[in-house]
Amino acid sequence: MAARRKARKRALEVLFEADQRKLAPLDVLRDKIVRADPPVGEYAVTLVEGVVAHQARIDEVLSTYSMGWTIDRMPAVDRAVLRIGVWEILHAPDVPDHVAVSEAVEIAQELSTDESPKFVNGLLARIAELKETLTA
Repeated sequence: MAARRKARKRALEVLFEADQRKLAPLDVLRDKIVRADPPVGEYAVTLVEGVVAHQARIDEVLSTYSMGWTIDRMPAVDRAVLRIGVWEILHAPDVPDHVAVSEAVEIAQELSTDESPKFVNGLLARIAELKETLTA
């Protein structure tokens, strides 16, 4: 598995656990770094820290473009996958938008509901399409 894919999955684990346990994601991240089983890679840390730093805007964007779905109504895995995807689209210039979208879709396909890949793909593709207006 590619290093960035592993990092995305590790960041997803942190965000998902924090969401489920109602803990601060950075506290969960610190705990996982200390345990280092499995190790937390640099890009996973970047993803979690980036999502946390921009979560209000990320959630605003998701709420605006997720036609009929509130953030709270989304499956927890989808919510974490989407937050990572939006952060990569809006804040990671070294990650092509199509890569951020396809990685998120593949992770959703592997870890979430049967409907999730289509939902994740449609929402992130729309956000990538509107990227210039969202970052201005």
